Amino acid sequence: MACGCGTPQKGGTAIVDKVRSKGMADAQMPVAYELTCQECAGTFTMATYVASCPNCQMVYGVTPCSADNHENIKAAAIQY
Repeated sequence: MACGCGTPQKGGTAIVDKVRSKGMADAQMPVAYELTCQECAGTFTMATYVASCPNCQMVYGVTPCSADNHENIKAAAIQY
């Protein structure tokens, strides 16, 4: 699947838009990551390619071809 492997260099909204356009937003990632939200400092488990912090609703995304490294997960915006 062409998922836009160059997208991680772009911002979080571009990543989330790309993943959503491919219909992969709710797909399970091979590895779930424990994240600390950059907005509210709450922690949550990101198990899908697009997920939001349950405390403040900051949306995070990562492309399927970049999900092997948690550093590729980018914040988009609150309720994006």
